[in-house]
This record gives sequence, structure tokens and C-alpha cells, in this order.
Amino acid sequence: MKKSAIYSLLFLKCPRCRQGEFLESNPYKISNYNKVREHCPKCNLKYSIEPSFYYGSMYVSYAVGVAIAVAIYVLLWLAGYGSSPLIAFIAILVGLVLFFPYIGAVSKSIWAHFFFKYDRQIAKQVKNDSRT
Repeated sequence: MKKSAIYSLLFLKCPRCRQGEFLESNPYKISNYNKVREHCPKCNLKYSIEPSFYYGSMYVSYAVGVAIAVAIYVLLWLAGYGSSPLIAFIAILVGLVLFFPYIGAVSKSIWAHFFFKYDRQIAKQVKNDSRT
């Protein structure tokens, strides 16, 4: 099964092979909070082009946070609670706090996908190597 770019982004996989883990651990694990691996464990891609490479992901995290806030508001509106500013504010605040670690992780993944492109040959080779 070929893994899509969306799968790779949302499940925090390597941008080049879409199979290796992108982070050291789960985004909600505080001890390794959103720590990006140095290399892909499958295709050995170096995840950082330069020091402070992932500072740019802060701009992406802003956009992802706004998208989540809008989605929460639309869901509230569809449920009939969108007319109350206090309920909307509290729901958005709680949602953003709960999703904060994942927003940071997926923003780093999106940022990496801007710079590292999928390579079908490497993905096929990694997949074949994992079978043996």
C-alpha cells in the first residue's frame, strides 16, 4: 500500500520514504516533547538541514492552530452553541490546549515536507528491505 503525503503528515512519518518515524516519541510524552529524530530510521534521511531549521515551523503552527480553532467553532455552530461567545471561547481554548503538542509536532512535519520530497525509489527500497 502506497502511503500518501497526508498520511505521512498526520501520522508524523518521514517525508522522503513515508515509513520511518519522524519524532523520537509520541508528541504527548513530556520528556521528549516534540523532539525530531536526527535521521530517519528507515531511509537514513537527515531531518535537519541546518541548526534551528524547525524555527520556521512556528509560522505553520499558527496556521494549524487557527484551522483547529475554526473547525471547533464550526462544530459548535452546527451543534447549536455557536451563538454564545463564552462557550465558543472556552471550547476553542480547551481544544487548543489539548491539541497543543500535536499541533507542534504536525507543524514540524509540514515544515519538513516543504523541504524534503518523497522519493518513490527509496520508499520502494526501504519497503523491500523491511520484508527481508
